[in-house]
Amino acid sequence: MTIVSAALLLFLILDPLGNVPVVLSLLRPLTPARQRIVMIRELLIALVVLLAFLWFGKYALELMHLRQESVSIAGGIVLFLIGIRMIFPPPEGLMGALPGGEPFIVPIAIPMIAGPSGMAAVMLMGSQEPDRLGSWSLALLIAWMATAIILMSATILYKLLGARALTAVERLMGMLLVAISVQMFLDGIGAYLGIASTIR
Repeated sequence: MTIVSAALLLFLILDPLGNVPVVLSLLRPLTPARQRIVMIRELLIALVVLLAFLWFGKYALELMHLRQESVSIAGGIVLFLIGIRMIFPPPEGLMGALPGGEPFIVPIAIPMIAGPSGMAAVMLMGSQEPDRLGSWSLALLIAWMATAIILMSATILYKLLGARALTAVERLMGMLLVAISVQMFLDGIGAYLGIASTIR
C-alpha cells in the first residue's frame, strides 16, 4: 500500500463529509469563535489517539496475544458495519444518540473522527509493516489535514452542497468502505489459512 492509497483509505474511514451535519448540530449552541476552538481541540485529540494506536498498537496486540489476521478480520467487520450505516443511516444518526452540552472528546474526537474503524485500520498498518511507521504517520497526517479542512469549513460546505448532496457523498463513501472492508476480511482469512491474496 502506498502513502497515497493509505491516506485515501484513512480519509474514507474518518468520513468528514458524513460528519458535517452532526458537527453542525453539536456546535450550533456555541459562538463562532468557541466553535473553532472546540473543533481544533477535538481534531488534535483525535490525531493523538490515532497516532498512539498506530505507533503502539503492535505492542497492545502482543500484550493481548492477538494475531495480525484477527485484527484484519475484526477491522474488516467494523468497517463493513460503518459502511452499511453510512449507506443506510439509522434514525438516530451514524454515531447513535449524542449527549448534550459542549462536546469534549466524546462524541466528536471519539468516536466520530477517531472511531473504532480508524483505530483498527492504523493498528493494522503499524502491526503489519512496522518498518513503515513513518510512511503511515504521513498518510494519517494527510487524511487528518483533509478531514480538518472539511470539518472547519462545515458551515460553508453545508450551505454550498446542501443536505442532499452531503448525504449522496456519504453513501458513496459508504459503498467504497464496504468494498474495502470485504477485501480486508478476505485478506485476513487468506493470511490465516495461508492463502496469498491475488487481488491488489
